[in-house]
Amino acid sequence: MLEALNYTFVQNAIIAGLLVSIASGIIGSLIVVNRMVFLAGGIAHTSYGGIGIAIYFGLPIFFGASAFAIGAALLMAYLTLYQRDRIDTFIGLIWACGMAIGIILVDLTPGYNVDLMSYLFGSILAVSSDDLIYMGILLAVIISTVTFFYRDILAVSYDSEYASLRGINVKLFYTLILVLSALTVVIAIKVVGLILVIALLTIPIYIAEKVSNSLYGMMIISGILSSFFTLIGLYVSYTFDLTSGATIIIVSALSLFMFIIYKNLKVRF
Repeated sequence: MLEALNYTFVQNAIIAGLLVSIASGIIGSLIVVNRMVFLAGGIAHTSYGGIGIAIYFGLPIFFGASAFAIGAALLMAYLTLYQRDRIDTFIGLIWACGMAIGIILVDLTPGYNVDLMSYLFGSILAVSSDDLIYMGILLAVIISTVTFFYRDILAVSYDSEYASLRGINVKLFYTLILVLSALTVVIAIKVVGLILVIALLTIPIYIAEKVSNSLYGMMIISGILSSFFTLIGLYVSYTFDLTSGATIIIVSALSLFMFIIYKNLKVRF
């Protein structure tokens, strides 16, 4: 593996994995404590519509997917705030329509033979320098936003009614969390793909939640765990010539399984 570090694409993959892992640790914690996992899953699959639009009109993939994902996040925020009794119906509808739009536009793109697997299961080894810049800027935005509004986000995440009584704009921060989630999902698709992205946003967070006693601590621990799982997954995928995104998720899942066993044994003995 050490000789592989001489290759630029491997270096880019490692940097991208670390950037996405830190972002996923922060935003994944907010997704879990706000019970938005299903919403994030809907955004992940809906963003495929943005990928199709970008391919059809010759736009940067990240730009198209990000714009479409933000639009989906805003729509979901509006619908889930005012139509909570129909959340699952709306998410399923937006999810299906987004993917359908993406698939049709890819089919209509003249002379373009897209590798659908790279978007479904990730293509971390294909990360470019421009992709790294985008990921770095987004991570800086996430860290700055969460740091600056931490107390408000904390209040909204754990007790929205109390936050509202304190004069905090709950709708604004609820929407903000969804938009940041959408952007994080887009960059995570490059690493593990839209089908596996929810696992990256939840498995490390589940472990971190059990060993931390604050949202801040959960974010830090989950970011570290996610980075560790990503690096181990990249090593295993390189060694055995496996798909990187799927390998990262398998490593994460096995780690979660061992953690659960350890906790159960600790309780019994």
